[in-house]
Amino acid sequence: MANNYNNLAKSIIKNVGGKDNVNSVVHCTTRLRFKLKDEKKANDDAIKDTDGVVTVVKAAGQYQVVIGNEVNDVYEAVIKEGGFPNGGQVPDDSDDDSSFMDKAISLISGIFTDILGPLSAGGIIKGLVVLAGVIGLLSIKSGTYQILYAIGDSIFYFLPIFLGVTCARRFKMNQFIGLAIGAVLTYPTMVQLASSKTVLGTLFANTPFASEIHTNFLGIPVVTMNYTSTVLPIIFAVWFASIIEHWANKWVPSVIKTFIVPVVTMMITLPVAFIVIGPVTTWLGDGIGAVMSSIYHFSPIIAGLLIGGLWQVLVIFGIHWGIVAVATTDLAALGYDPILGLTCMVCYAQVGVVLAIIKQTKDPNLKKNAIGAFFSGLFGVTEPAIYGVTLPRKIPFVLSCIGGAISGAIIGAFGSVLYMIPSMGIFAIPGYVNPKGNSTMQIAGVVLAAVVAFVVGFILQLVFGKKYVDRAYDEKQAKKVQEISKAAVATTNLSTSLISPLNGEAIALSEVKDEVFSSGAMGKGMAIKPTEGILCAPADGEIIMTFPTSHAIGMRTKDGAEVLMHIGMDTVNLQGKGFKTLVEKGQQVKAGDKLVKFDIPAIEKEGYTVTTPIVITNSSNYEEITPIVNGKVKVGEKIIVLQGNDKKKILVSGQQKLA
Repeated sequence: MANNYNNLAKSIIKNVGGKDNVNSVVHCTTRLRFKLKDEKKANDDAIKDTDGVVTVVKAAGQYQVVIGNEVNDVYEAVIKEGGFPNGGQVPDDSDDDSSFMDKAISLISGIFTDILGPLSAGGIIKGLVVLAGVIGLLSIKSGTYQILYAIGDSIFYFLPIFLGVTCARRFKMNQFIGLAIGAVLTYPTMVQLASSKTVLGTLFANTPFASEIHTNFLGIPVVTMNYTSTVLPIIFAVWFASIIEHWANKWVPSVIKTFIVPVVTMMITLPVAFIVIGPVTTWLGDGIGAVMSSIYHFSPIIAGLLIGGLWQVLVIFGIHWGIVAVATTDLAALGYDPILGLTCMVCYAQVGVVLAIIKQTKDPNLKKNAIGAFFSGLFGVTEPAIYGVTLPRKIPFVLSCIGGAISGAIIGAFGSVLYMIPSMGIFAIPGYVNPKGNSTMQIAGVVLAAVVAFVVGFILQLVFGKKYVDRAYDEKQAKKVQEISKAAVATTNLSTSLISPLNGEAIALSEVKDEVFSSGAMGKGMAIKPTEGILCAPADGEIIMTFPTSHAIGMRTKDGAEVLMHIGMDTVNLQGKGFKTLVEKGQQVKAGDKLVKFDIPAIEKEGYTVTTPIVITNSSNYEEITPIVNGKVKVGEKIIVLQGNDKKKILVSGQQKLA
C-alpha cells in the first residue's frame, strides 16, 4: 500500500508542475491543498485520471486535489516525495496574484486545517460527556465527568494557543512565539481580570460595544476581555507579531538573535494586543455575529433554507471556513451558535442521493466509488460524494442541495443551536446538547432534519435524477459496441460446431441463474460449471472483444459464429480480481488456445458463482443451434452444433448486449 501512495504522490507532484512549482501544500479531511506558483503548469486532466484522485478543484487561491479518506497517507507521501520544508505548510506568497477574498479564505482555511482533527475529536468527546451528564449517566460533580470534560473542552478553551502555532506557520514566523502569544492571551490572571469587580471606567458606554476598563498599562487604559476560545484576536496578534519579528531580524546581531528577537517581538506585540488588537477584533467579531444572528432572528426557517441550501456550494469553493470562524466567535461571546448548526445535517441529503445512484447505476466503477462515498458521507465527509459522484452529473448535486435546504429549515424551525464546535454527521448531534438545560426538542429537530434530508435526497434522485446517472457511461458503452460492431461482410458456414472451452459439467442454458442468459436473450447456447480455471478457444477464429475486468471474452470463429463466454454472474463487480486475460482484441487463435485464467476458489470466496454461459450472439443467422452434451465435459470435446443449409453472405452484427 505504501508503494501505491508513493506512486500516487509522484504522479501528483509531476502533474502539478513539479515540486519547484509548489509554494506550499497542506491537507484537510479529504483534499490536498496546493499553493502553486503557476497553476497553468498543472495538468488537470492527468491528475483527474490518476487512480486514487477523485477530482481537482481550484478555489480560495488553492489548487485542491480531492483524495478522500486516505488523504493523510497520500499527504505524507507527497511531503516525503517532494522534500517540502516544514511539512509543506509555509507558503511563499511573493508572487501571489489571487484576489483579496481568495487570500483571506486561503488564510482561514490554512489556519484551521491542521487542528481540524483535534477540534472534531474534542467536539465528540465533549458532546458525549455533556450528554452523559444530562441523562444522568455521569454526575457532573464526579471526577470522571470533570476529567473527561477537560479532555473534550481543553482545545476549545485554549484555542488561541493552538491557533498561535498555525497562524505563525502561515505568517512565516517562529511558531513558539505564536504559541506564547496564545498562552499570554489565555493566562489565568488576565482571564480573571476581565471579570474583576474593580471597574476604572467604561468605553463606548450606552452602545452595543460598551466595554469595561479594569486595568491599565503604563497609564494607558486596557479593555480586558476573556480571550479563551476566541479566534480573531490571536490571528491579528500573530500577524502583527510576524511584522515585528521580521523587522527585528533585520537589525538584531546574529549572536543574540535567538533570545533578543523573541523579547522584542513579545514585548511590543502583547501590550498592543491587549490595548488595541484584542478589543477591536472582538468588536469586529461581535459585529459579524450580530449580522448573522439578525438574519437568523428574522426567520430561522429562511436562514436554514439559505444556509442549508448553499452549504455544499460553500464547501466546494472552500469559503465555509468563514462561517466556522464566526461560529467560534459566537460560542465565545454567547455560549451558543445558531448559524453553523443549520448545516450539520446537510450531508445526509448528499448521502440519500448517492444511495439512490448506487441503486440506479449500471456502471461498476461508479457503483464502487458511490458505495465508498456513501459510507464516508454517513460520518459527514461528503467531498468524495460531491466530487466523485453528484457534482459531475450536475442535477443530482442540485437535488442534494434542495435536501440540504430542507434540513436547514427543519433545524431552524426547532430552534436547534450548537453549544460547541461540532464534528460531522452523526457525531455532530451531541454538539446540540445544552449543558444548562433540557435539549430534547432541539435534538429531536436535528435527528428529524437528518432523516428528512436523507429521504428527500433519495426520493428526488429516484424521481428526477435517474437519466443523469449513466449518461457518460452509456455513451462509452455505445461507442464500445460500435467498435465491436463495425460493419464487415463475412462468409459464414451455417453448418459448424464448437468444442468445450472448459473442463467441468455441462448444463442447459436455462439453468443459469441470470434471466438475461437463461431466457436466451443474449443468444442460444449452453453453460458449463468449470472445475479448472482456464478458459480456452471453442474454435479457430479472432478475438473481437475483451473486458478490462477479464470476466468475459468474445470471439468470431472462422466460420462466422460470434461466441460470448461470460465467466460467472455479476463477476464484473470484482473489477478483475481473480481474472487474467491471456489474449488481446484482434488476436487470431486456434481451437483450444488459452484465453482467460481465473481463480475459482478466490471468486467463490467473494460470493460469486463461476458458471459460464457460452452463447452464440448471432443465433438468428442459424436455423438450429443444438447442445449435444450434458454432464462432465473436457476441453476439446464437441459441445454445440450450429446447422444451416448453405453458405451465404451476412452482415456481422456484433450487437450483443454488454453484460
